[in-house]
Amino acid sequence: MSDFCSSKPYSNRYTVTEAATSPSFDDHEQVSFIEDTHSGLRAFIAIHNTRLGAAVGGCRLFPYASKEEALEDVLRLSRGMTYKSALAGLPMGGGKAVIMGDPRKVKSPELWQAMAEFINEHQGRYVTAEDSGTCVEDMRLMASKSEHVLGLEEGGAFGGDPSPLTAKGVLIAMQAAARHRFKSEHLSGLHVAIQGIGSVGFSLCEQLLEAGAKVSVADTNAARLRQAQALGAQELEISEIHRAQADIFAPCAMGAVLNDVTIPELAAPVIVGAANNQLASAYHARVLKTRGVTYAPDFVVNSGGIIDVYRQFKNASVDECYTRINAIDALLTDVLDISEQQNLDTARVAEAIAEQRFKDPDPSNRAQPQGSDHNSGNTAASIAA
Repeated sequence: MSDFCSSKPYSNRYTVTEAATSPSFDDHEQVSFIEDTHSGLRAFIAIHNTRLGAAVGGCRLFPYASKEEALEDVLRLSRGMTYKSALAGLPMGGGKAVIMGDPRKVKSPELWQAMAEFINEHQGRYVTAEDSGTCVEDMRLMASKSEHVLGLEEGGAFGGDPSPLTAKGVLIAMQAAARHRFKSEHLSGLHVAIQGIGSVGFSLCEQLLEAGAKVSVADTNAARLRQAQALGAQELEISEIHRAQADIFAPCAMGAVLNDVTIPELAAPVIVGAANNQLASAYHARVLKTRGVTYAPDFVVNSGGIIDVYRQFKNASVDECYTRINAIDALLTDVLDISEQQNLDTARVAEAIAEQRFKDPDPSNRAQPQGSDHNSGNTAASIAA
């Protein structure tokens, strides 16, 4: 780890030594904070693990209530990126950036320039991209000052907004979960309750309706709700969406929605959603299993976006990326089967498969594409042992 010395008198930074006391700290390699009074930038960058490659993860802009809340989020999100990339078989590590502020109020060229300079101080160990609260134009403004920025292209199946591909991966995971739970991968006729119809949630809503599913949605954005209703979705109250008598509950907003309060209220027997860090605590995965709920871990399900980022970062082919997204089916099927066979919660199974990849010093075991060979059998045996 290295300490940053600011060349600007109005900037302040601190590093991982202050973050190590956080409950979400997990042997992160580096955590940095900047407070720049000139641009108004207050941001964290967390690098969790770089054994498979540079730490890659989006830049989130959100009105956190406190610095402590932002720190917890960046630590959890960056750890999740390590596991997500490893499970997707990508030669990348896990990192994340979070900016404190309201996306509707704080954006400015000065803010993005300051953020780009902050990213540059990490000397390529962290590479950023679009995330909640940021957009392609924001990435372009940062890219004018930093080469460590991805997601600059508009339109097309790959290259700019990763939301449709993330939603596609979630849809594929729903088919795998439906096959496991209901013995049919067809989503036609199933009722899916989506919590949050931002970019990913709305795209998922569109794809589900096209697949013939019944869709209920909840969100604070009235315009988005009207759009979803125009497509055929039913609106539910935010406080009621997780209680909906649905076949599948899809958390697609912020994290920690599966907790001591909400889990006993769940009606859906299957959970498959795009939100990161859906479990408030690790033990909630075991609670879900005990209650007979089929839970698809978010870091297995929502890798479509990071696969898109990988394409840009490593100049991978579109065909390879589609193969990786489609292979979410096989990976989730392995996770659900091992969970059932070994009586383990699905989150622990998925974490063990990921850890086998990013902790194993043998390069031959790293960055294997998803598909028929996940080394799942060996992982199951090691967990059971």
